Amino acid sequence: MSVQTTRRGFLAGGAGLMLALTLPLDRARAQAVISGPFAPNAFIRIGTDDLVTVMIKHIEMGQGPYTGLATLVAEELDADWSQMRAEGAPADDKLYANLAFGAQGTGGSTAMANSFMQMRKAGAAARAMLVGAAAAEWGVPAEEITVKAGVVAHAASGKSSGFGALSAAAASQPVPEDPPVKSAADFVLIGKDRPKLDTVAKTNGTAQFTMDVYRDGMLTVVVAHPPKFGATVTSFDDKAALAVKGVEMVRQISSGVAVYATNTYAALKGRDALAVQWDDSAAETRGSAEMFDAYVKAATEGGITVEEQGDMPDMAGAAKVLEAEYRFPYLAHAPMEPLDAVIEVKDGRAEMWFGSQFPTFDKPTVAKALGIAPENVAINVLLAGGSFGRRAQGSAHLAAEAGEVAKAAGRDGAFKLVWTREDDLKGGYYRPMTVHKFRAGIDADGKIIGWENTVANQSIMMGTPMEAMLKGGPDNTSYEGSTNLPYQFGARRIGWARMESPVSVLWWRSVGHTHTAYAVETFLDEVLEAAGKDPVQGRLDLLPPDATRERGVIEKVAEISGWAGPVRDGKGYGIAYTKSFNTYVAEVVEVEDRGGVPHVTRVWCAVDCGIAVNPNVIRAQMEGGIGYALGTALHNHITFAPGGEVEQSNFHDYPMLRIHEMPAVEVAIIASDADPTGVGEPGVPPLAPAMANAWRAVSGARQYQLPFGGAIS
Repeated sequence: MSVQTTRRGFLAGGAGLMLALTLPLDRARAQAVISGPFAPNAFIRIGTDDLVTVMIKHIEMGQGPYTGLATLVAEELDADWSQMRAEGAPADDKLYANLAFGAQGTGGSTAMANSFMQMRKAGAAARAMLVGAAAAEWGVPAEEITVKAGVVAHAASGKSSGFGALSAAAASQPVPEDPPVKSAADFVLIGKDRPKLDTVAKTNGTAQFTMDVYRDGMLTVVVAHPPKFGATVTSFDDKAALAVKGVEMVRQISSGVAVYATNTYAALKGRDALAVQWDDSAAETRGSAEMFDAYVKAATEGGITVEEQGDMPDMAGAAKVLEAEYRFPYLAHAPMEPLDAVIEVKDGRAEMWFGSQFPTFDKPTVAKALGIAPENVAINVLLAGGSFGRRAQGSAHLAAEAGEVAKAAGRDGAFKLVWTREDDLKGGYYRPMTVHKFRAGIDADGKIIGWENTVANQSIMMGTPMEAMLKGGPDNTSYEGSTNLPYQFGARRIGWARMESPVSVLWWRSVGHTHTAYAVETFLDEVLEAAGKDPVQGRLDLLPPDATRERGVIEKVAEISGWAGPVRDGKGYGIAYTKSFNTYVAEVVEVEDRGGVPHVTRVWCAVDCGIAVNPNVIRAQMEGGIGYALGTALHNHITFAPGGEVEQSNFHDYPMLRIHEMPAVEVAIIASDADPTGVGEPGVPPLAPAMANAWRAVSGARQYQLPFGGAIS
């Protein structure tokens, strides 16, 4: 039986209004992508059953765009929340481009920020078309018609209608290109808690993920990847693999050796039976300790200057000089759903079903692998079981591998490419290993007169299609969060040393802020301590008068946590502040010393993300980010044995946070009338430094290396 997921039930609910609004409007393009009896939609479909389906251009991987963006449409459409539905938009960057970076993709916590006005305009246009249809049918002035909770009404005549009965007529109405939208004072749904639209389906098992997709005659494929990064296949013997019942073929592709079978078990057994010889001549063969030695040397040499302010003083003239060196390991993303993709090739065309986070890159990559035109490739974007950056592949390596698997088969057919947990943890695309070197000087009055920080790590963007975004400059994602600090230091210099390795690296939830926040906020805490200043007041004193949003979250988190200093009642309290992805977050962490091991009992979080479209989603993302960051800080690292092989393989040696380790979390959302910003990532960066500051306060231990639970060098 064939299952096709993202187009399932496409005309369910009957024919209705299909609105094509892309800002700018492109009805012809929408018609080519989504067929239907009326003008097809880019964002909105209204059926005769009154259901409103919103096409979401951002992949839903748990962070809430299905709910958040549907809320924007519902608000301007004046729909009732019960009639709202959401569906993943197919790959088409002309219709569904992320307005933040001009390509169809999800990342950088931009889903809400780039869609805020676009989706509201789409909803307002649909409302205007429904009103226009009602006015024509009832013979009344459009300005006398009201819309509320999904009901279109004319009070004077007593006439009313749901959306569905008007949808066919509304489809023939002209589409307003720039309809007015509501003022914030008139919001009905925006700013209110709403249940997530995908929760029920994910709870009852009806939600469709890539592993749920089965096509007629489909083969499951697993790939034997090299055990060392940069290694390539010299030769292989597939005789034993082909002897496994269910294995149908074995093919070499650029990333390794692919085993095709009638089921997953057979594919895995066949891969186990392979005998592969690898060429390690271009591979990474250093262990973690040797790598860190090189990184420390580069950081000590200072790198290139990426930010400089004032003249760095002679630190010998300072009353106190503090220095520190921080080491951060490679990190895997470890989403609950490892990578997978389904591809079907037939008559020179290809269709894919998978959690594509960057369809703009995936579509041409698959086309190139197959030797066909991009317009002959269709990608259905499915739900994803987490990502944290793992699916945001500038190299489109998963799509490339799927395309090569289909091409190497030598025939038309359907193929499901599956990565196991071990493949994922050993397969790279990690958060880069990083070293920070710090030096700061304070004068006799405790004032910071100089601040120097050099960062050494690999570039994520250079050498990928994303490099064009750098416009010839250094990769700022490697050190973001160490520059543009709000604090007023006397003088500062930030350096960056680009490191090279065959180990593949990628964005990891909150990208550069994952390490810069920890290094900056823990070192700053030590500097403030040396100056005799309170951690909260010391940060506030360093802020300029116009830093109102920074000040707002720091003061709010101090208020809700009842801040009374770093130690009380035998517990440690630490604070950290970070602005990432244009969202301001401050967190206070409460830590207990349990036999020399830190245990986080409570976390308070204040977040300013502009207009809070759905407070429920914002709180969930802050809580989830805190849990994700805490588990990583306590447990996680990817390490290399001497010789270059990854030592971790599954959750037994790359553990996730357990329920008994999760603290109580209180989130305060700062009221704001600013345009909304991202919440998927900004909850992560402050947690680990606040925890480290609290741990230092209660135990005296200074943590210059993560994770807390184990040495990496």
